[in-house]
Amino acid sequence: MKYLHTMVRVTDLEASVKFYELLGLTEMRRFDNEKGRFTLVFFAAPDDEGRSSAERAPEVELTYNWDPEEYTGGRNFGHLAYVVDDIYAACQRLMDGGVTINRPPRDGHMAFIRSPDNISVELLQKGERLPPAEPWASMPNTGVW
Repeated sequence: MKYLHTMVRVTDLEASVKFYELLGLTEMRRFDNEKGRFTLVFFAAPDDEGRSSAERAPEVELTYNWDPEEYTGGRNFGHLAYVVDDIYAACQRLMDGGVTINRPPRDGHMAFIRSPDNISVELLQKGERLPPAEPWASMPNTGVW
């Protein structure tokens, strides 16, 4: 048995693709199904691109249904998690791109953000936690994650 992907339904494909690219993921492939009226977009983390190309895993699959639907329960899903080389730099890049940092990396180790479709994404510092630094150390939580 091996892990393949996590599927996330999205309501705004353009906004979601921008979010996952800003997060640092790479679009690996895209499939439009006119008969089924949906688009699938597969993303991989940079360190997983080789495996994604060869095995189509591990990936995040965005599913965009062309006919409008309302999705609920993003919080019930739980979250996606990625390790990053520098959590402060990652959070700054995301903030500069318009993403709200819901749970700032006050501890130099963990942060949470949400996608345009309210999917929680956990960011974890690779290796040892970084020393506390501003503005993160005193930044309050925003919303839920």
